[in-house]
Amino acid sequence: MRHKKRLLFASLIILLLIGIWFSLPKKLFKTPYAVVLLDKKGQLLQARIAQDGQWRFEPSYAIPEKFEKAIVCFEDKRFFMHPGFDPLAFGRAIYLNLKYGAVVSGGSTISMQVIRMSRQKPRTFIEKIIEIVLAIRLELSYSKKEILQLYASHAPFGGNVVGLQAAAWRYFGREASQLSWGEICSLAVLPNSPALVRPDKNRKALLNKRNKLLDKLKETGQISNETHSLSLLEPIPQKPLPLPNLAPNLLNSLSEFTLKVTVNNALVQTTLSKELQIQVNAILELHHQKLKGNGVNNLAALVLDIEKNEVMAYVGNVYHPEDAAVESYVDIIPANRSPGSTLKPLLYAAMLQDGILLPRSLLADIPTQVAGYMPQNFNLSYDGAVHADIALARSLNVPAVRMLQQYRTERFYDLLNRLGISSLDKGASHYGLSLILGGGENSMWEISSVYASLARQLNHFGSNSGRFEPKDFAYPNIIVGNSPQLIPQKAKSAPINAAAIWHMFEAMQDLVRPGEEENWTQFISSRRVAWKTGTSFGFRDAWAIGLTPGYLVCVWAGNADGEGRPGLTGVQAAAPVLFDLIKLLPRHAWFEQPYDNMKKQLICKESGNKVSDFCVATDTVWIVKSKSTQPICNYHQLIHLDKSGRYRVNSTCESPSNMIHQSWFILPPAMEWYYKSKDANYKILPKWKPGCENIEELNSMMEIIYPKRLSSLYIPKEIDGVEGKAVIELAHRNRNTKVFWYLNGKYIGTTKEFHQMGISPPAGKHQLIVEDENGERIELPFEVVRNLP
Repeated sequence: MRHKKRLLFASLIILLLIGIWFSLPKKLFKTPYAVVLLDKKGQLLQARIAQDGQWRFEPSYAIPEKFEKAIVCFEDKRFFMHPGFDPLAFGRAIYLNLKYGAVVSGGSTISMQVIRMSRQKPRTFIEKIIEIVLAIRLELSYSKKEILQLYASHAPFGGNVVGLQAAAWRYFGREASQLSWGEICSLAVLPNSPALVRPDKNRKALLNKRNKLLDKLKETGQISNETHSLSLLEPIPQKPLPLPNLAPNLLNSLSEFTLKVTVNNALVQTTLSKELQIQVNAILELHHQKLKGNGVNNLAALVLDIEKNEVMAYVGNVYHPEDAAVESYVDIIPANRSPGSTLKPLLYAAMLQDGILLPRSLLADIPTQVAGYMPQNFNLSYDGAVHADIALARSLNVPAVRMLQQYRTERFYDLLNRLGISSLDKGASHYGLSLILGGGENSMWEISSVYASLARQLNHFGSNSGRFEPKDFAYPNIIVGNSPQLIPQKAKSAPINAAAIWHMFEAMQDLVRPGEEENWTQFISSRRVAWKTGTSFGFRDAWAIGLTPGYLVCVWAGNADGEGRPGLTGVQAAAPVLFDLIKLLPRHAWFEQPYDNMKKQLICKESGNKVSDFCVATDTVWIVKSKSTQPICNYHQLIHLDKSGRYRVNSTCESPSNMIHQSWFILPPAMEWYYKSKDANYKILPKWKPGCENIEELNSMMEIIYPKRLSSLYIPKEIDGVEGKAVIELAHRNRNTKVFWYLNGKYIGTTKEFHQMGISPPAGKHQLIVEDENGERIELPFEVVRNLP
């Protein structure tokens, strides 16, 4: 019988022990935590209050040694010796409570307080026994350090402040590891009675409790006499301080998955630098105050470390929540906006790679109409002819559109997809040639990724022995410990080769910087920066993106609601911000030239193309190795002059022995018409010697600039309701030649010097004929549309 009772008793004990073992939840605290952003050093950038309205940080910080000593001294001096329950402290509490007839001491250990905070139950004798049991069980699964961390992360510090780190920031504006002994002790005494004693309530009682704790620390030899004396002089904190507000838009975008970055914890350590983030915020605020005077409310900036592929600073918008017009909650960085001209360098590089042009190939800059689309340069003028690198540096629209027409929109669209531009989701035909001028929409995040990836590829050209490394193409990493999101690459070769990238960055250096003279390169202090601006149609978006081999900066200025403003251009609004930000970054040596991807080539200085037999001035330059045939100069031609050198002749009117044979740089009439007014050194073709006028020329004497053959012209009505006119423009090599104009067989006028004719035909198909006094004739079929559908 006794044996059975013993067995039963043993079984009950075993069951009790099993019950106690499994009584401790796997996750002690199920409370929500504030979303907290840290920089790469662990410094606080931004936080959002927890869903229950408490400032409670996720437990991940190491407990400062000062706090560990202070809290153990104040709350549980035998913490490192007892198993979770301290019989001496508990007995002392019972004695004191009976002596004074009231609860003056709880006798709870730190482990018991952790259990109480996790259970959130009313304080009763039964609950106290449960706390003792669970505290002992807690000590079997958690180390003393882990228990201290649980305590420090969930202890109440007054009001809605929970946890040591939240308290350190709310009361002192610093993280706990940076607090002094006086500050640490001010916090260590708060959890004991946070509702009665806190910085904004019973301050005198708080001061006395803190000083008593400092006395104990001195008595136990944990602080020196000097530290004790100085700590007593420190003031106690005032009312809670606001938390750092350095990256509000980043916090929102990470929480809402706008950047497509996975965040697994409430405590997020980013790759940002707090110091740089503060400086970038300050610079944007300074420029915001200037731009706001013009009704430009929003400004954003992104700074990347190219080699590490990490975000160093992220300011999605200026922060003025008190001003509804600013719309501070809108994060511009992941938002799709018209990129203006920021894609032009990519087309330039692509055409260099494919051998369609050379770095200084001559391009036409004349009025151009393609299927009803007529691009214009920003200054509304034309140069006639311009070198490709200069056209890029000056961001001329007409040459860029003509380049895209030659390269083909579909090819360029596919290239942008390979580079990581995924926001163009409507197909190449939807955007057409306007794609190169900002006809699509892209984000700062994507465009920055593209240029950073290309810079990284060029940086690694030597170390990769010229091989394409797909890992170089990736979106920036912003979370410490995350792997960069790679940009998918279907082909085994780079989207753009290293030599083309190098030439692209070289051309992007030549832009005139805002506020600087054109000869900025003469100053030793000036750093080399490849940069590009962009301005969207209607002055809605101003862009500037700049990079060195080490860093990339992207800036956007405008209005989040899309409102355009006069003068809102990349050069005036965004570029000054760009260069102020670049000055914050370390200097870096320039890109190494990828010679293995290049070859030396003799080119014509005037046309920029490979030399022909008639080129005079030549130069040897490095160009991209290309499998395709690169362009040869076709502007230099051999002409024959009489002995005086004043007239052109041929064998029918002049003996070959009397001829002077000379190479001549000849532009087509339309290009020449505009170019000769820009370049005083340009020589027009000499006139034919009398008697040779009727000889058929190899080069046409005149060309219709606008419109082109088979064009459709829309002619609107004037404001007063009168039918409007279309102005036909023609270029003639001989300025003083008379030109006769005929519309549908009827003579309509004569022009000399300036060949323009206004016409107002009815809707339908028409035929225009122009004929000069020498009998040269051009026929132009076109169609007039009066009412758009």
